[in-house]
Amino acid sequence: MSRAKIAVLGGGAWGTALSLAMLHSGHEPRLWARDAQIVDAINRRHENRRYLPGIRLDRGVEATADLAAALAGAGCVLLAVPAQKLRDACGRAAAHIPKDVPAVICAKGIEASTGRLLSEIVGELLPANPVAALSGPGFAADVSRGLPTAVTVAARDEALAARLAALLSSPHLRCYSTDDLTGVEIGGALKNVMAIAAGAASGAELGASAQAALVTRGFVELRRIGAAFGARPETLMGLSGLGDLILSCGSSRSRNFAYGLALGRGESVEGLPLAEGVATAKIAAELAQRRGIDAPIVQAVAALLAGRITVPEAVASLLSRPLKSEDA
Repeated sequence: MSRAKIAVLGGGAWGTALSLAMLHSGHEPRLWARDAQIVDAINRRHENRRYLPGIRLDRGVEATADLAAALAGAGCVLLAVPAQKLRDACGRAAAHIPKDVPAVICAKGIEASTGRLLSEIVGELLPANPVAALSGPGFAADVSRGLPTAVTVAARDEALAARLAALLSSPHLRCYSTDDLTGVEIGGALKNVMAIAAGAASGAELGASAQAALVTRGFVELRRIGAAFGARPETLMGLSGLGDLILSCGSSRSRNFAYGLALGRGESVEGLPLAEGVATAKIAAELAQRRGIDAPIVQAVAALLAGRITVPEAVASLLSRPLKSEDA
């Protein structure tokens, strides 16, 4: 794959890690961050101390606070801003992003204010740019350290997805491709909600058996909601669904799991790093209810986050549901 200029929008942990991976792929990354201090730290000290402390960045990772400069001449744009900030970022980028350049969503979530998938937002605000998504089980720290990681790149045009997967793969970042963009987005968004539930169960010391049951039944709900949106089952069984669920529901390095862990322990969540599942839970519960989808774990997480129930009450509610076939 020939050398390309790749604009990475978002100076957080994931955007920084992806910039480093793109450099190791032989590309020229340009990382855009709003915060001048982050830009200065990356360019002068070669470290994103706020979001990736202790990770040394190669000198080829260059950051800028000038969005137009980051996007100028880009052959691909990675949208690594938080899900709830994506609309604003696309609005800012619209005047500067070159026409026909793929816009690859690297966030996971559903827009809380509208219930729209992130690809719909990008399609609305960047109509001249093909939309894709990169998702799957990958911690930013692992990717930045060059540890083996596999993800999925999705676009409705199968050929585009394959080209992007080849473009974005690096020696340690393996990208698979699919044309099931909806399935990849749903899997990535809902696994965050399930990770909060798994963290809460762990924090409340409910035991490994309860946590396993919660994650398994949570995956059933993920598949139900995915099917209602048109996602393919095999996509949800892949890296961006089951794979990401396994990673996020089993480690306190997951921000969503860590958020749930604090809730389960009765600790304050104030000051914790951004957990995308917090915003997603409420709108996912609303969407499930509107469509008549049985999603008790999603509903319980939304209620827990809203302060309407406690962790013990959520457990009691789930355990008191009528018995039924596991296949139902």
